[in-house]
Amino acid sequence: MKPIPPLYALALLFFCLLPSRVPADPLDQWTWRNPLPTGNQLSAIAYGNNQFVAVGSSGAVVTSPDGSAWTNRAAGTGNVLSGIACGNSQFAAVGEAGTIMTSGDGISWTNRTSGTTNSLSGIAYGNTQFVAVGEAGTIMTSGDGILWTSRASGTTNSLSGITYGNTQFVAVGDAGAILSSPDGILWTNRTSGSGSSLLGIAYGNNQFIAVGGAGTILTSPDSLTWINRTAETVSWLSGIAFGNNQFVAVGLDVLREGAIVTSPDGVTWTNQALGTGYASLYGIAYATNQFVAVGGAGMVLTSSDLVMWTRRSSGSYSQLDGLACENHQFVAVGNAGAILTSPDALTWTAGASGTGYWLTSVAYGNNQFVAVGWAGTILTSPDGLTWTNRTPGLGYDLYGIAHGNTQFVAVGSEGRIVTSPDGITWVDRNSGTVSWLRDIAYGGNQFVAVGQEGSYETRHGTILTSPDGILWTSRASGTTNGLLGIAYGNHRFVIVGGSYNTPATILTSPDGTAWTSRASGTGNYLTGITYGNHQFVAVGYGGMIASSPDGITWTNHASGTGNVLYGIAFGENTFMAVGVLGTILQSGVLAPTPPMLGPVVVLSNGTVQMTLTGLAGQTYPLQASTDLTHWLALTNLALTNASGQFVDPAATNFPQRFYRAVVP
Repeated sequence: MKPIPPLYALALLFFCLLPSRVPADPLDQWTWRNPLPTGNQLSAIAYGNNQFVAVGSSGAVVTSPDGSAWTNRAAGTGNVLSGIACGNSQFAAVGEAGTIMTSGDGISWTNRTSGTTNSLSGIAYGNTQFVAVGEAGTIMTSGDGILWTSRASGTTNSLSGITYGNTQFVAVGDAGAILSSPDGILWTNRTSGSGSSLLGIAYGNNQFIAVGGAGTILTSPDSLTWINRTAETVSWLSGIAFGNNQFVAVGLDVLREGAIVTSPDGVTWTNQALGTGYASLYGIAYATNQFVAVGGAGMVLTSSDLVMWTRRSSGSYSQLDGLACENHQFVAVGNAGAILTSPDALTWTAGASGTGYWLTSVAYGNNQFVAVGWAGTILTSPDGLTWTNRTPGLGYDLYGIAHGNTQFVAVGSEGRIVTSPDGITWVDRNSGTVSWLRDIAYGGNQFVAVGQEGSYETRHGTILTSPDGILWTSRASGTTNGLLGIAYGNHRFVIVGGSYNTPATILTSPDGTAWTSRASGTGNYLTGITYGNHQFVAVGYGGMIASSPDGITWTNHASGTGNVLYGIAFGENTFMAVGVLGTILQSGVLAPTPPMLGPVVVLSNGTVQMTLTGLAGQTYPLQASTDLTHWLALTNLALTNASGQFVDPAATNFPQRFYRAVVP
């Protein structure tokens, strides 16, 4: 029998899997990682059953027993929740499209049939019943929170807030509308003397106080006669509460920062200085000897004395645009030089970038992260923690970066392209276009850059290809929409983009030359895309997340937020998405796909070359053994695409050798 060359016969290929816990539908299970407890707007808050419960956009619900430690809850709806009240030992929350949810503990929620499709903005409990108010004068009542009855309000003005006090309900709304009722059934219109939108109302110290637009504050002892007490330093007041002999109203000041004003009598008001960096506040409640205010981007503030306010929400609120993962490290970059890192996708830490310029994209290659941004900013880091400024003084903005073929290529405004073998020395290249280039990817032995050129009337999507990052060729995109993101996987490129009031743009190509338009199934702009776990995942406006195994057939997923998402990456068997207001979302953990080794090729010099097929974005430890008992670490192979190659130069030193790839 003809002898078999030993390296062929004895190169046994297999993989080693570590046990993992895999949720059923990981792309339908997104968890907030920054800010915390949520990055969704919180619109209203109530206290009952020994805890605070706040609700907001995209069905957000967060709870706390003490106002300090907060937990994100699943309400079972994606609709905006605008109001919440507690009575009869249960919470009732109301919101968009007639949504009404009830809960006995603030944790488990049940959707109730309201009987209306009008949005509901406020709710109060009193006289043994709930009363909800909303769009076009809608008023609904319920004795148990389960069965609801529509009541005639006598107005078509939308109603935003309601309270119970002095044996009556009082509701407020658009154009200074004020209505009162002793039972929630029969309503009487009152004259407020104001044309401002009224958004919130509270009762205390024997009087009603309503607040609204333009800093409007109205007071009344009986809901019949109202006096204007406008706070001139505030541009918008959204909510008000009474406690500890003080009224506290929250909103937005003239500098567009969160505002808090207080008064012991409703007549004299004091502006409480919060400083800068506070989002607009929408709701406030008093309980357990403290006020708790909630607002935009999940902001939560508490105070026991109305002077010192403590922020209970945590994390960064800087917009994040780019994201990369390598060597068990996630790196996100964004506004004002923001850099956030995480070793595990769970806990994120703000780092020092050393620049105030907007960072737009980050990539990994040549054993380092490289981030780019406005004014030609380029930063490098070996670990994502310590950064060095490499800005070459380009004078133009950079929007995307990729690594491939032993070099970095960055693209930017007016067709700018720069390349570098090491992230330190950069060379300006001629792209042949003045288009704004928004993103770049490497795959199939070539770079592909995308963007757009022209005005809204004459623009077209731009596609450029290059084998080396130096010589570039323009390709026909076939679309007038802007192209914003690109990824390579499964032997094809996929581009995403869009324009206002049109379906999202998706283009696919096997070679970067010929492109085919695909149906996205969504009208939302798509801004970023990645490939991992054998699928493309794209993100965009309205919190849009969509996935596809081939770039052709797409499935939409609920992200749990309406925040714009700009970037997405795959690593550590999970997808991470980033966006406005510091949004960082993590998908469920995906089942690790077993890596495959092969084919095996013996090169002319006797060394062994193997191909590893696995997850793009994953790093696999490669090991060798001569006896299948003792294993030696060879290298860690990072797959930027679905497959990669490695060479074992030491193979010639052994009569036999076995190889394996390990799922980390």
